[in-house]
Amino acid sequence: MIPKGTKLLCLVLCLGQRIQAQDRNFSIPTISAVPGSVVPWNETVKILCKGAPESYLYHLKILRNSKYQQVNEILGYQKEAAVFTIHPMDANSAGNYRCQYRSYKGWSEHSDALDLVVTGFYDKPFLSADQDHRVAPGENFSLRCSSASIPFDRFSLTKDGGVDLPQQQNGGHQGSFTLGPVNYNFSGNYRCYGWYNASPHVWSSPSNTLELVVTDTMNQDYTMENLIRMIVAGLVLVALLAILAEDWHSRRVLHKEGRQDLAETSCSKQKCQTEWTLQPAPNGHLADTWKC
Repeated sequence: MIPKGTKLLCLVLCLGQRIQAQDRNFSIPTISAVPGSVVPWNETVKILCKGAPESYLYHLKILRNSKYQQVNEILGYQKEAAVFTIHPMDANSAGNYRCQYRSYKGWSEHSDALDLVVTGFYDKPFLSADQDHRVAPGENFSLRCSSASIPFDRFSLTKDGGVDLPQQQNGGHQGSFTLGPVNYNFSGNYRCYGWYNASPHVWSSPSNTLELVVTDTMNQDYTMENLIRMIVAGLVLVALLAILAEDWHSRRVLHKEGRQDLAETSCSKQKCQTEWTLQPAPNGHLADTWKC
C-alpha cells in the first residue's frame, strides 16, 4: 500500500512535468529565401527565419558531412523574422539550411530544410518544346532540356515566381519534363539547369526562357469563327435583299413607263377619230375636215 504522502508527491511531480511539457510546446520556425532559393553566382540572397514574438536568439545552420553546423546567429528580439544575408553567393554558400530560435521557454525545433542553389558554374543547356506554347486547361505540356557538350547527371526546371517543379532524375545529354494537367497558374516563363549528383546545389547557367501560355484558345477560336460566319452570312443576306429591291424597283419603273406609253397612244387615236369639223367648201357644200 502506497502512503498518501507519496501519492500526493507523485501527483505534484507529474502535474509539474505536464505543465513544463505544455510550456515548451511552442511554434516551429519557418525559413525562406529572398528573392528566391536559386541564386546566380556572386549575387546576394537573404535567408529569413521567422520564430515566436518572444524569441531573442536565432541560429542558422547548414548541412555538412551529414551534420548541421552553425554558420551564423542573430541576437536580439526581431519584429517579424531574423534576416541572414549571404554575399557573395558561391559554391561554399550553397547547401541545405535550417534555422532555430531560442526564447524563455528554451530552444525550438529546427525549421524545415531550405535548399539554397547557386547557378552559373557550367555552360547553359537549351530548353525546347515539341508542341505549341499555347495550351488549353487540362492538357499536358512536355519540355526538353538538352546539353550538347556536357553530360549532366540531372536536369532541373524552374518557373519565375519560385514554384516547385519536378526534377529530371535521368542523366545524359537530355532531360524531359511533363507538366499537367495544366491550369492557368502554369502560365509563365520557364528555364532549365544541369547539375551533377556529387554537387546537387551547384547548377549550370540558366537556359533560354520558354514562355508557356495556358488559355482556352480553342473555344475562343470557335467563337471567333462563328462570329465571322454570322457576319459573312449577314452581308450576303443584305446583298441579296439589295439585288431583289433593285430588281423590283426596275420592274416597277418599266411597268409604269409601259402604261404611260399605252395611255398616250390610246389618247392619240381617240383624238384622231373624234376631232373633226365641218367647213364650207368652195362650191357651197359642207366638207368634212379631220384633225389628228
